[in-house]
Amino acid sequence: MHIARRTLLGAVAGSAALGAVGVPPAASAGAAPAEDGAAAEALSRLLPRHRAQVAFRTVPRRGGHDVFRVSGGAGRITVEGTTPAVQLTGFHRYLRQVAHAHFSWSGEQTMLPARLPAVGAPLTGTANVAHRFVLNDTNDGYTGPYHDWDYWEHEIDVLALHGFNEVLVYAGADAVYHRTFTAHGYSDAEVRRWVPGPAHQPWWLMQNMSSFGGPVSHELLDRRTGLARRIVARLRELGMTPVLPGYYGTVPPGFADRNSGARTIPQGDWMGFPRPDWLDPRTPHFAAVARTFYRTQQELYGATSMYKMDLLHEGGSPGDVPVGDAARAVEKALRAAHPGAVWAILGWQRNPRLEITDAVDRSKMLVLDGLSDRKAVITDREADWGGTPYAFGSIWNFGGHTALGANAPDWAALYHRWRTKSGSALRGIAAMPEAADNNPAALALLSDLAWTDGPVDLTAWFERWHVSRYGAHDPGAARAWDVLRRTAYGTTRADGWSEQADGLFGARPDLSANRGGTWSPRQLRYDAAEFDKALPALLSVAPELRGSTAYRSDLLDVTRQCVANRSRQLLPRIKAAYEAGDRGRFGDLAQQWLDWTDVLEQVVATDERHLLGRWISDARSWGTSDDERDRLQTDALSLLTVWGPRASADAGKLHDYANREWSGLVGGLYRLRWKTYFTELDAALDEDREPRPVDWFTLEDRWTRRPPTLRARPTGDIVRVARTVASRL
Repeated sequence: MHIARRTLLGAVAGSAALGAVGVPPAASAGAAPAEDGAAAEALSRLLPRHRAQVAFRTVPRRGGHDVFRVSGGAGRITVEGTTPAVQLTGFHRYLRQVAHAHFSWSGEQTMLPARLPAVGAPLTGTANVAHRFVLNDTNDGYTGPYHDWDYWEHEIDVLALHGFNEVLVYAGADAVYHRTFTAHGYSDAEVRRWVPGPAHQPWWLMQNMSSFGGPVSHELLDRRTGLARRIVARLRELGMTPVLPGYYGTVPPGFADRNSGARTIPQGDWMGFPRPDWLDPRTPHFAAVARTFYRTQQELYGATSMYKMDLLHEGGSPGDVPVGDAARAVEKALRAAHPGAVWAILGWQRNPRLEITDAVDRSKMLVLDGLSDRKAVITDREADWGGTPYAFGSIWNFGGHTALGANAPDWAALYHRWRTKSGSALRGIAAMPEAADNNPAALALLSDLAWTDGPVDLTAWFERWHVSRYGAHDPGAARAWDVLRRTAYGTTRADGWSEQADGLFGARPDLSANRGGTWSPRQLRYDAAEFDKALPALLSVAPELRGSTAYRSDLLDVTRQCVANRSRQLLPRIKAAYEAGDRGRFGDLAQQWLDWTDVLEQVVATDERHLLGRWISDARSWGTSDDERDRLQTDALSLLTVWGPRASADAGKLHDYANREWSGLVGGLYRLRWKTYFTELDAALDEDREPRPVDWFTLEDRWTRRPPTLRARPTGDIVRVARTVASRL
């Protein structure tokens, strides 16, 4: 089962016009002539009833930049652009600004008149950066490791509508590694045991861990290969760049024992997982494996012009290998296979080290800055990376948390300033939430930066946003989004965070809990009482504007966030009652907590995207036997709960890293944990003793391996539930 992407997801393109493009003569009156091409095919998928009213034409780049132009009268729209994807970006600009419609990651507004409205003055746009990169390395895990082609087909269309032109593709890398190492001394079964399950493969590809969730079957490898081929083919059809993983030295255990003269460097542990060994890039063995890897990858998926490699990611150890020499050798292997290709590397923690950027051809490296809006003080990215080109990036979501919001003021204040300063090396944007399909306003705003000439006025931007989001101006919608602009989308990097705080209902029970995931913000980053005002405002939106999935998605998000924020207000009161020994008050407040948990379960149960049962159903659908279906289910579900074995969950502190307010988790594991905890605390008060510790991992792992039957279809009406919540705030 997959998410109904045609009705729930999408993306948004730019805002301000940036210059004109030379255009052919306007289309004649009546229906616009159809052009056979990838943009037209995408429109047939997205808006089939209006396909015949839009013509797409290709024009050359202007001054090396991607450009689009939209013109035409009612029912005969002409869209010109440098690639099919850019043409879709231009059409989406028209939808947002003229037709008051749009697609997004979370809900869409496509209630259009039968005849598309006239453009008026032509809409034009020029990309102010060449690189418009999207998706995090972790995306395939936290967003949906078992999504099928229906999902990806729509996702790619959505990203094109946003104006992105470089898309990270990790699907299918398992087959490349499998074929590579069966050619270098390993049996088929050994490599399949080494490859993790799909939910955990992103961290294997970053050299953090291996094996967990496996072994993978031949059938699974083949199916993922087929999916990856369709993804990269569609990206190429649209003129977008598939960004594939490159090879930088990860090897299975015992590589040096099987390959005489090879030299490997142990990498120690990552969050309780033993890391795979690193093959010394300076050696002939590395060059040989890299040749096999790139040849195999090209045979399966073709060549591309950008490869993603995070050398020494999150604590990787160079041992006695000089980092600069290693970087040169990794680059040499890439150039031997793909001359001129760009090496993309994540800007995160200490990476990329200056030893790396000083050693390589900087003109062919792109740093994807994951700290642009997270690090409290960034003085000079050009000095940090020696003038290496970089993309202004944001990771506004970690682990798939359902928290609403982003550091929008930082984007508005910094992007234009950094791009236009003297000597700037800023050459792109990078939308890199660890999980996609959330915060549609954040995706729209960040993607707009690449197509906006000058600074962004956030007040004006959010005033326009609600119009395209719901189809027309509405006073209630305007008030709601002004509240959201000032609260959830009004935070900044000053406190060192790029994401909003997760709720405490999903935290391991503790009276002093202040976050769900170990590395989440410790406190709410805006005024909860002020945020609450968005809910009655949204509920006041005119009935005729409530029919879109965009409205219902936003209503769910705001309602869910209001309930989640209650956890931070209620837990300190529960703690105070317990410490005072007031058993009656403790019991009353604990019941209030469980009641709010039940309300939250009702909220998220109304939407398919928030169903744990759907996540499990997706995973099981990829299995070819009962054993494999059970294994894939555990692979997918463990990522959201214990993450891995006890060592990674407890010592590595990865438990609940991917906590999220989904039906089945909230009313299942999360409620079970807090009910268990409160029962023990109540018994301790009654018996005047210290509470007995609970082995949370054992409880969580047992639930993960044998979850109850969970619904895979939504139930309830979000408008009705939201009204109930609003009455209780």
